[in-house]
Amino acid sequence: MGVPNFLSMSALFITILSSIWILPELAIAQHTGVTRHYQFDIQMQTVTRLCHTKSIVTANGKFPGPKIVAREGDRLVIKVVNHVRNNISLHWHGIRQLRSGWADGPAYVTQCPIQTGQTYVYNFTIVGQRGTLWWHAHISWLRSTLYGSIVILPKHNVPYPFAKPDKEVPIIFGEWFNVDTEAIINQALQTGGGPNVSDAYTINGLPGPLYKCSAKDTYKLKVKPGKTYLLRLINAALNDELFFSIANHTFTVVDADAVYVKPFETDTLLITPGQTTNVLLKAKSHYPNATFLMLARPYVTGLGTFDNSTTAGILEYELPSKSSSVGTNSLKKLPLFKPQLPALNDTSFATNFTKKLRSLATAQFPANVPQTVDRRFFFTVGLGTNPCPKNHTCQGPTNSTMFAASINNISFAMPTTALLQTHFFRQSNNAMLTTTFPTKPVIPFNYTGTPPNNTNVSNGTKLVVLPFNTNVELIMQDTSVLGAESHPLHLHGFNFFVVGQGFGNYNSNKDPASFNLIDPVERNTIGVPVGGWVAIRFLADNPGVWFMHCHLEIHTSWGLKMAWVVTDGKLPNQKLPPPPSDFPKC
Repeated sequence: MGVPNFLSMSALFITILSSIWILPELAIAQHTGVTRHYQFDIQMQTVTRLCHTKSIVTANGKFPGPKIVAREGDRLVIKVVNHVRNNISLHWHGIRQLRSGWADGPAYVTQCPIQTGQTYVYNFTIVGQRGTLWWHAHISWLRSTLYGSIVILPKHNVPYPFAKPDKEVPIIFGEWFNVDTEAIINQALQTGGGPNVSDAYTINGLPGPLYKCSAKDTYKLKVKPGKTYLLRLINAALNDELFFSIANHTFTVVDADAVYVKPFETDTLLITPGQTTNVLLKAKSHYPNATFLMLARPYVTGLGTFDNSTTAGILEYELPSKSSSVGTNSLKKLPLFKPQLPALNDTSFATNFTKKLRSLATAQFPANVPQTVDRRFFFTVGLGTNPCPKNHTCQGPTNSTMFAASINNISFAMPTTALLQTHFFRQSNNAMLTTTFPTKPVIPFNYTGTPPNNTNVSNGTKLVVLPFNTNVELIMQDTSVLGAESHPLHLHGFNFFVVGQGFGNYNSNKDPASFNLIDPVERNTIGVPVGGWVAIRFLADNPGVWFMHCHLEIHTSWGLKMAWVVTDGKLPNQKLPPPPSDFPKC
């Protein structure tokens, strides 16, 4: 099974439809561009990797899925038709979804899933964003194969704040499992144990030559001497943060999570699941008579098992025209250089890399950091346990416990009806959802010290309600319960500013003095440091129900998730419109 050629516009699977499926009154955010129509047919496709053939869930039979290309200000109308037995929902990761929460996608949060044979049209406008984002399934573990890139170009005649590249290339990191990922997570949840790990990492769906049976399944990036390439990097792996490097080459980082950053050079970068990073790659000025490996392998902080392997692609220089008669055989004889990646547990590198990311903070691209705070929250994030059901033997930390994960010791229980739907109709009747999520741990403890003996979590569907336009400060604190670990937290519906981070327990008396309120990085997914904390601020200017969760999929499955309810504002353009007529039923 081949993968789409990401370097070609022909990879774009656009279906131009003669009719528009949306009602005029649901044209939600003001859009200044064009309307772009796509159709995703969710279907099974037989794919072979590592000499293992299996049937996987795809969009339009592509793995990875179709690339979406739009400009800032465009409206996207994406018709999703479910032809598979699984329930499906798709999330447009990082899209702000201003007043279009019905299109955000997480199952049972903003929508009920699309059932077999059913159709749903995702309709939203890209407002004030440009860069790289991505889309993926947002139900169970189906995103292991159901994902693709979103390329958002600037408005016409608006240049990049850096030299225009000669070519742009999406590079998506993923994880390949030889067996069905639905079976893996179902077994893990049934036994209470950790899940089986992946069999390979992939670059644009290909594992590369360091795995058995995979020499032919290798991604190759062909470049010309002296040219500059914009690599649009996306980490779509299920459970692993990744280091990435290309031998003998340097990157210039220019964008993170579709927000421009102050450019800086690095030969290696770290990218967590859910994050995107745009980098400029300047090819060598002369033909180097060599080829170069590009490698990605995990950054590991937890105590659990992990896929300790490395995916590889190859950077090839096109032969000078006078040497074209030599043919491809000469390429095989060229020396192949290999990059040096950080150690698997190199937290020092991870920290230093993260601290280099700063917003441009210019007049054209300002960093609108909330300078005042209306509501403060302190959330612990980490692992815990649930008791094993009676007459069962479990495979958790002990045979009488099952792994769980929580925020402020609450493991989130998914509802059976979409929270946004419930909120909308209750708000219409001046009623509210249950909002008993604690603003800080109910029982404080030494979060990064010796963990408490009782590791049990509580379970429930608890939410935080924010009035429209609330300035929020949130401290997320890792814990040492069942082992400290880095947790990439993703907030739907908003970007946030990362104003501070550190190790140990957050100190509310001392640590705010070091907050960066001038040019902090703005993003939608941030790694809570292992054994440490991160501070973020955001303006709750988007009415709806917004999911926040760890982007390590096993932690989400175990309950490391919650939701924010942002109420309507007073003005008409501050209110959530009603759901579209084809909104999926539970």
